[in-house]
Amino acid sequence: MLIAIGSDHAGLEMKTEIIAVLKELGHEYTDYGTDTPQSVDYPDFGEKVSEAVSTGKTERGILICGTGIGMSIVANKFPNIRASLCNELFSAKMSRLHNDANILVLGGRIIGKDLAKEIVRTWMTTPFEGGRHANRLRKITLIEEKTVRR
Repeated sequence: MLIAIGSDHAGLEMKTEIIAVLKELGHEYTDYGTDTPQSVDYPDFGEKVSEAVSTGKTERGILICGTGIGMSIVANKFPNIRASLCNELFSAKMSRLHNDANILVLGGRIIGKDLAKEIVRTWMTTPFEGGRHANRLRKITLIEEKTVRR
């Protein structure tokens, strides 16, 4: 699977650790930056990753900023995106099982690298359960379509 990954300066160090996990799991990735510890604006990188997932260029994405909140806001502005901020394993698992989340968001200043790696492993290996949850996702898509038409 091809994964889009991006971070701001606060997530740069964690991004390097996450890329190693993606490789370990056998996934390819496209790194949308940043590559510098100098202060940058998270929306610039959130937009690139979200666009790649939204348009189908990549199947999933991972975004990392200081808290994960800013990247979550950016990502969920895009059509077809279900970005989930996960700071523990249960949310990571449920975001895939019930919500078919296609972007994982992590808070680089909130959680440690070891926990972040376990969250990524859980999120990447948990399938979407479908069933009653598929109908709920259709309802989300309808809401999205209505708001675009306004």
